[in-house]
Parts: sequence; C-alpha cells; structure tokens
Amino acid sequence: MAVLAGIAAFGGMLAVLVGAYGLRQARRVSETGVRVQALVKRYPGEVRAESALLRPLLQFVTEDDRVMEVVCPVPSTRRQPFSDGDNVHVSYDPADPRNVVVHGRERLGPERVFIAGGALVVLFSTLLVVVIAGR
Repeated sequence: MAVLAGIAAFGGMLAVLVGAYGLRQARRVSETGVRVQALVKRYPGEVRAESALLRPLLQFVTEDDRVMEVVCPVPSTRRQPFSDGDNVHVSYDPADPRNVVVHGRERLGPERVFIAGGALVVLFSTLLVVVIAGR
C-alpha cells in the first residue's frame, strides 16, 4: 500500500509542476512578450455551426515583419465570442512567436486546478504513508 501511495505522491508532484510551469509561461509571455493586435480568422471553408466548436486562427505581424497565423490558445465563449474579423490584443514570445497569450482571456484556471489537485494527491498520499507507518 505504501508503494501505491508513493506512486500517487509522485503523480501529484508531477501535476503540481505541470500547473506551475503553465502559470509561469503564461505570466512570462504576458509580462515580457511583445504586445500586438491580432486579427481573428475562421478556418477556411469552415461551416458556421462547426466554427463555434473550433478555436479560431489569430493572425499578427511580428517585430521582424513575419506574418504569423496561430491557433487561438483559448476557445470562444458565449460571453466573450471570437468573431471573424475581430481584433484582439495578444502578447507573443519573440523567441517562439507561436507561443501567444490573449489579453483578458488568459484562462489560468486549468493550471490552478492541476496545482490544487496535485497538492491534494500529495497530501492524501503522505497522510496514507504516515497512517501505514504508524501501524
């Protein structure tokens, strides 16, 4: 049983690290990335009913005049839809312009869930090992 608790603790720590890395990357790109306006585009030939399910493309020009088209890192929502032809503010990493953050729509919730869930698994596994060792 202690071996299973150890494996679970390792998985929990991995989840905490993945969530922390995601938060760090999003904050880094938001704070130190190059801020530009991007054009929201639908996929070519896309049917309107399907487009609500897919993430749109974001087209922007980098500092070195390259035109980039990347898949939007966040989906369109009913409250904040992405419409074809809209302009949104994004920050991109100059070292890798495909890494973008859409301002106002960062959606850091999944990373926080990974951190919290991983921490709970580690805590539960540690508690289980302590109970087993106390017998």
